This record gives sequence, C-alpha cells and structure tokens, in this order.
Amino acid sequence: MLKVLGIVGSPHNHGNTAFLVENSLDVIDKEDDFEVELITLGDKNINYCVGCDKCKKTNRCTIDDDMRELTAKVRDADALIVGSPVYFGDMTGQLKTFIDRLRPLRNIHAFKFKVCGAVSAGGFRNGGQEATIASIHDFFLVQGGIVVGDNRPTAHFGATGVGDTSEDKVGFDTSVYLAQRIIDVTRRLNE
Repeated sequence: MLKVLGIVGSPHNHGNTAFLVENSLDVIDKEDDFEVELITLGDKNINYCVGCDKCKKTNRCTIDDDMRELTAKVRDADALIVGSPVYFGDMTGQLKTFIDRLRPLRNIHAFKFKVCGAVSAGGFRNGGQEATIASIHDFFLVQGGIVVGDNRPTAHFGATGVGDTSEDKVGFDTSVYLAQRIIDVTRRLNE
C-alpha cells in the first residue's frame, strides 16, 4: 500500500484549506493501492525549534511533544499534501513551526523519493495562494522531495482555493488534479 499523508497547517481543523486537502485525499483514497491519513495541526502540541542542533547528531528531536509521532508519519509516507491558508501572504505559523521541527528528516534524506504537493486557500482569487505554495515548495525542495503541481492550466503550482472553498469550483477542480498527479507520480516511482 502506498501511503499519502495530508497535512492541514491551519488553526482551523475543518476550514477552507482542510476542505481542499480532504478532497484531494478522497480522490486518492478511491485507489486500491493507496491509503490516506489526514493530520490537522490546529489540535496538536508542537513547540518551536530551539536550534540546539542535537537532531543533527541523533536524527531525533529532543523536544517531547506531538512532533515525535508526526515526524515518524511524515518519514513513512510515500507522498505528502501540505496545505495552508494565506496569512499575510504566506503560510501559517503553525505550519512553519511544523516544518522547522522536521529537520531530523533532512539528515536521513527521508524525502528523496517522496512525492509532494501543496494546497492553499485565501480570501481572494489572487490573495497570496501562489506565494504560500511557493514557501511550501521551498520546504519540499530543501528536504529533497519531488514536487508536483496540478498538471493543468488551472493552478500550475498546486491546488488553490478562494473564500468558501466548498463553493469554489476552480479550487475544487485543482485539488482533484493535484490528487491525480500525486497518484500518477507516486505509482511510477514505486513500480
């Protein structure tokens, strides 16, 4: 079974970003060879990275919080879909803290064959979604992941939604296209 982890980096576990990430996961979950899991960061205890560098020696963070379990889930996934609402033109603080705490995975090259896609929702059609996705892509690239977009002329960089995403047909479609791309590339890498 190929494992896809969806991560919602919003303080609102069931908001507009979650809708798009969940929709992508629903598309993937219909495939017989995939299993999906949703992680919402809004209800997790994740402390800030303190830059102690101990993880560089042990490949494990010394902070005892929910990141121990979450890091293992990210490490073991074949693909990731990471989503964030736009907060002042970028990802949320919750997502940035989560990303910072995944530093131990860099040392073991855990993303070398991991397929990665991004989702963002904002208050306006051009309200910073692509900038937010670019920041998430930067994280994927630093970790060595394989970044995919939606492979369509609707949202080249990933899934982008606006306003109430359950009413946003374009946003909905981009989350479907991103899911299809995640399926195709993850299968090809695992043949």
